[in-house]
Amino acid sequence: MSSSTAKKTYEGKKITVTFEAGRCLHAAECVGGLPEVFDTGQRPWIRPDGAEAERVADVVRRCPSGALRYELVDRAAQTGPRGSHATS
Repeated sequence: MSSSTAKKTYEGKKITVTFEAGRCLHAAECVGGLPEVFDTGQRPWIRPDGAEAERVADVVRRCPSGALRYELVDRAAQTGPRGSHATS
């Protein structure tokens, strides 16, 4: 698997974000939506604990390519069917 299609995982205390570079369209919805979490000038460039988990999830859901995905760590706190907030 090449590095451009590899999926990277960024774990936070309440949310885990994954990024698949090969799918990214560089629309910058993430960087513009929550620059304190998504900052391409920093390493790691995704810092899930930089904002509340629901705010991070909201920005990830705006990713037009699906390159960004998330899973809430505390599934017991979710409402609705199990995994209803996770994108896969």
